[in-house]
Amino acid sequence: MKKIIVIILAAAFFPACLHAQLLENKNKFTHADTLRGTLTPLRTCYDINYYHLDVRFDIDHKSISGSNEFKFTATQDFKKLQFDLYANLRVERVIYKGKDLPFKREFNAVFVTFPKTIAKGSRDEFTVFYSGNPTIAKNAPWDGGVVFTNDSTGKPWVATACEGAGASIWWPNKDHLSDEVDSMLISISVPKGLKDVSNGRLRKVTDLNDGYTRFDWFVANPINNYDVAANIGDYTEFTDTYNGEKGKLDLDYWVIPADLEKAKAQFAANVSPMLASFEHWFGPYPFYEDGYKLVETPHLGMEHQSAVAYGNHFLNGYLGNDLSGTGWGLKWDYIVVHESGHEWFGNNITAKDLADMWIHEGFTCYSESLFVESRNGKQAGQEYVKGLRRNIANQVPIVGVYGVNKEGSEDMYFKGAVFLNMVRTIINNDDKWLSILRGLNKTFYHQTVTYDDIVNYINKQSGINLLPVFDQYLHYKGLPTLQFTWQDGKPYCKWIADAKGFNMPVRVKIKGGEYKFINPTTTLQAVDLPGADKDNIEADTFNYYIKLSGVQKGG
Repeated sequence: MKKIIVIILAAAFFPACLHAQLLENKNKFTHADTLRGTLTPLRTCYDINYYHLDVRFDIDHKSISGSNEFKFTATQDFKKLQFDLYANLRVERVIYKGKDLPFKREFNAVFVTFPKTIAKGSRDEFTVFYSGNPTIAKNAPWDGGVVFTNDSTGKPWVATACEGAGASIWWPNKDHLSDEVDSMLISISVPKGLKDVSNGRLRKVTDLNDGYTRFDWFVANPINNYDVAANIGDYTEFTDTYNGEKGKLDLDYWVIPADLEKAKAQFAANVSPMLASFEHWFGPYPFYEDGYKLVETPHLGMEHQSAVAYGNHFLNGYLGNDLSGTGWGLKWDYIVVHESGHEWFGNNITAKDLADMWIHEGFTCYSESLFVESRNGKQAGQEYVKGLRRNIANQVPIVGVYGVNKEGSEDMYFKGAVFLNMVRTIINNDDKWLSILRGLNKTFYHQTVTYDDIVNYINKQSGINLLPVFDQYLHYKGLPTLQFTWQDGKPYCKWIADAKGFNMPVRVKIKGGEYKFINPTTTLQAVDLPGADKDNIEADTFNYYIKLSGVQKGG
């Protein structure tokens, strides 16, 4: 997640902010967008099994050079395929069985033609050599690219951050969320005296005898492309362990030496409680084989799998601010909790298309309230998530446009979290809700998923028809209105909504009484609420994010 720019005025907290390269108001799409976002036969013809990314960073010249080996399985007979690399980076050669392959470039797509048909089911490989000056991120992580800067002592500090912009902004790959590589070797060569920290486990450090040192990191689990990271600096490491649901989990922390003592205190206070909470709610940490790392970066943060980028300056809250305005968000480090939550939603479960980024961001933003609940009780968690409503714009639907690498609105974060908490309220069984959250991570373990995968799973496991509810809140920008009217002194109600066939159980009560569920539809119907009059009916607006007509708000 590319985090929000904090504006102290609460009313301006969120809109102006997230994913600058992602969340632009774009309604017209180009052929380049289609090449990036669509799964054509030139992309579906092969399934990525393994990458070996081998890249040298020339920090003085802000350039990179290297190669990426693609190992794949053919899913059909083909002679031509597409991989992706931003056009400002040169493809030097594409090597197949020791010989150069012909290739053509179109925008940020590269098309390779093989000398003979690659047979369905066969395993094969090719290697791309490339070089150039990658896009420099001017305001990472809100714009994608490579950060070239210096730490507080003046030593070089380099990091990659490319969600939305895509990993092909700095290395060649099949740049589509639907195909995660099964495992990967990341070899990053850096000027001597500096270290690289990437995903997975460090296998080897090699002095190249030319002023450079190569760091080889191996990722044993499937990983999405934008999670692959290079972090280069004068790092120092300290370690810990966590006794989790699958045994001992290695915790590794890489920070700038001047920040060592602050990091030790902040990470000790936040990481183990976060892991305890999320393993309870979501199931075991999904990447025990690769360990868990926090890596200090010159940008605010990113969910880089098993190497979470951290730049919150060892402060509680979001750069010292509470996004909920309730006070609960100042009791923990937002970046540690939120970015680590993505290990379950975003990294373990990954959307097949950027249009469904709500699966990553809605669940992860919601995880913050679950963390608050784990430490301070359910009421506190509910207060926190309700407080997030102040950041919702309701101007664009949460689900984006499919096939063109286009997400929906930034409401995927806060509205997504508020919505999921409302689904929990509708289900009205916390044990079942817990089993659904854990079941999602077990059922879709290390998988890429669609909207239907997630929504149908929750619908089936809850035993409630939630399809119109998801439709309304994710595909339409507006909120449903619960409308009460009176006929012959009796209350009637209905929903006014955009989603076809919308119906949603909602809690109402007589002022001073207990809430009860009613089941309005879009057809006006009588409400069985003894003692009701025009002035004493309240609807639950603490747990429900809805509009009201003819009925009062209830806490």
